[in-house]
Amino acid sequence: MHRVRILAVLLGLFLAGLATTGYASASSSSGFYEKPDGVYDDWGVCRTTPHGDNGYYQVSETGFRPIIAFESLGEEIAEAHALGKEIARNYPDEFQRAEAIFYFVRDRVNYTPDEDQFNYKEFAQNADEMAAVIQESGTGNGDCEDSAVLLAVMYRAAGYRSALVAGKGHTACLVSLPGYDKASSVFELDGEPGWVWAEATGKNNPFGWTSKEFIDVNLASYEITDEVLRPAQIPGETVTAVAESGGTSSAQPFPFFGIIFFLWLMSLFRRRGAR
Repeated sequence: MHRVRILAVLLGLFLAGLATTGYASASSSSGFYEKPDGVYDDWGVCRTTPHGDNGYYQVSETGFRPIIAFESLGEEIAEAHALGKEIARNYPDEFQRAEAIFYFVRDRVNYTPDEDQFNYKEFAQNADEMAAVIQESGTGNGDCEDSAVLLAVMYRAAGYRSALVAGKGHTACLVSLPGYDKASSVFELDGEPGWVWAEATGKNNPFGWTSKEFIDVNLASYEITDEVLRPAQIPGETVTAVAESGGTSSAQPFPFFGIIFFLWLMSLFRRRGAR
């Protein structure tokens, strides 16, 4: 009876440790690491700031370069590109196809501030991350840059020229669509007319609608191309894996060694009982 009690206690401790470790492991994201100045991804892009050489938009005094979009184009095409291709096959008409891509993103990305989702003031998601969640769950959560980057990549996959445009505290997508007459405003990009604003952060926004605050003002823009973004080497300095909730994980290799230890204890008790 004493031996049975000991085994019951050991089994309880083992299962508790296994459950705790399993939770920590499941919530950890191996694709991100934290440095003193922010959270970085495998390409060396800082997801928690748009500013600077490593920022996801490389915002500077002279403009911006949204490098996070390149993580889903060129050699890196994946889920978002496939979604754009799929819609292109179903909508051969150029205007209907552009509308279908817009409404797909507008209706499936629920506007969610980064602080509510990640516990960071800023945390950008790339197009494939958004597309993967939508494919798995039907909808995803994101803010203006998340929707805009997804749109830009999907439009590129569907055969359009697309650009990201940034105004005061906001970003949206532009798609080159000369001849489209349903837009409330038509923009010029580097002197070229026919660019339509795609504002997917409002569930009632029609394709081509533009807020008045972004009309007849200077905006920073960048046309998206298949620029190559090479994966960065994770620095040799100590970094911390970032959990999905925006915190950190301290998972230990308990399950493997715990199982070995538990099996050893079981064999020990069986040997003693056979004497």
